[in-house]
Amino acid sequence: MIEQQISLRTRDGVMETFICHPERDSAHPIVIVYMDAFGIREELRDMVRRIATTGYYVMLPNLYYRSGVMEIARMPSMDDKEGVARILGYMAQIPISAVMRDTETLFEHAASQSAASPGSAATVGYCMSGQYAIGAAGHFSDRITAAVSIYGTRLLTDESDSPHLAALRAKGELYVAFAEIDHFVPLEEYERFRRHVADAGIRAEVELYAGFEHGFAFPARESYNKTAAERHWERIHSLLRRKLPTRLSS
Repeated sequence: MIEQQISLRTRDGVMETFICHPERDSAHPIVIVYMDAFGIREELRDMVRRIATTGYYVMLPNLYYRSGVMEIARMPSMDDKEGVARILGYMAQIPISAVMRDTETLFEHAASQSAASPGSAATVGYCMSGQYAIGAAGHFSDRITAAVSIYGTRLLTDESDSPHLAALRAKGELYVAFAEIDHFVPLEEYERFRRHVADAGIRAEVELYAGFEHGFAFPARESYNKTAAERHWERIHSLLRRKLPTRLSS
């Protein structure tokens, strides 16, 4: 595998980006993995590597670059009002519109790389970034053929760029997972999103991980659950094989 950490110039600053792709062959389909609130760390890089080994050019951008932050060493408890306010401040710097601009920069860079395919691409988001994965599917509807949101937050809002509205514009297929035990996403949002998808005829699978907590996919979290985590990996790989095949999967 080939790995590199690069700095990309955007309209808002310099965005550090971890890239991983197979050493052999070339023109691998692009998968963009958007970070969760903990920021870039080895745990996420390992998840990127897991996707890349199946034949993809995977990009993991640091979305906190506007705040000069890479990784949150220790997430504050809900009782730590100052710490929570700090994280919310970082998140306020990355509305969906800003991340779509960042995504354009990622595609522009990939276009100059022989290891990256200029064709169809996919997006994956966790927690705060589920909204970006689905948002990209609507914003780049002619290119994103698969989008994944794992216990994503803010999927149904009153804003014009709400992910549930972006999903209406998506031409690709979506996989949207909800955790039954989630302090950030009320359980009723699962049912609302499921009904929205069904009523609108959106090409998507909306799945509830019954009995599992928010954060189940991350090995370093207390809420990690191997059974749920491996299920989510099976769903991701299955979707990518169908919608974004590689030499290894076709």
